Amino acid sequence: MPLYVRDERVNQLAEQAQIILKAPTKTDAIRQALERVVREDEQRSPLAERLQKIRAKHNMPAYESLEPFDEKAFLDEMWGDPDIHR
Repeated sequence: MPLYVRDERVNQLAEQAQIILKAPTKTDAIRQALERVVREDEQRSPLAERLQKIRAKHNMPAYESLEPFDEKAFLDEMWGDPDIHR
């Protein structure tokens, strides 16, 4: 199936990728680039794991141990508005 690139910027990027990847064709360069993106995404650890590593690195408490944050009360206090709904 042929690949038609109608956007000039995409065409320029495909040509640059072809040079960088030493691909025989622009189509092959696009395939290689897309495969890399998909592979990197599949290898990426879940967000929860990444956050857990950041918390451990910076000696932060576990998310579950944090007190709930009442954003409305915080904003009311910040703006000096009495909270009539409590």
